[in-house]
Amino acid sequence: MPLPPPDYPRQPLHTRSIRVQSYARDDGLWDLEAELIDVKAYDFPKRDGEMFKAGQPIHHMHLRITIDENFSIVAAQAVYDAAPYGGHCMAIEPAYTDLIGMNLLKGFRRQVKERFGHVEGCTHMTELSQVLPTAAVQTMANRRRQENNPNRRPFQLDGCHALSTSGPVVAEHYPKWYTGGSAEASADSSTDSPSLTHTS
Repeated sequence: MPLPPPDYPRQPLHTRSIRVQSYARDDGLWDLEAELIDVKAYDFPKRDGEMFKAGQPIHHMHLRITIDENFSIVAAQAVYDAAPYGGHCMAIEPAYTDLIGMNLLKGFRRQVKERFGHVEGCTHMTELSQVLPTAAVQTMANRRRQENNPNRRPFQLDGCHALSTSGPVVAEHYPKWYTGGSAEASADSSTDSPSLTHTS
């Protein structure tokens, strides 16, 4: 269901688009390719006096990571199509190979902020990286369904309000793990259960 109509007339100003595409590779690994585009809805003068046209990307960047079955990053590459300071922004591209070795489900967002904070990274590239954990979980959804281990606690339980182990969704769809009011009672200490959105 879409948002209701706005209360007052309005004019568009800015659009940010983020897109992630994932791929299963023939070598048994997975690629995730994330893209961020920022555009304005109006013309404005650049610092050199030229006009920046409405709809022309101010930021346009790509981030590709390759992960293994444990969600560990084994390869990473960042590239820019557009950046407000051109080559000065783009010079940070090689730094994002430092994503290699990080695990998307084990403190990834914290590690990224620590490694690429402030002048050590690009604000927008770092922000783009933050969508990767949940995208990776969705990427692996079919693989988990194929494994179909009824004795393994689904990682997504207690990851969002709808999937509270004390709630009706878990009672109906995951009755084995339903706690009837005590989410802590069903916690499986042997399972890594990141707070990520559920899979469909």
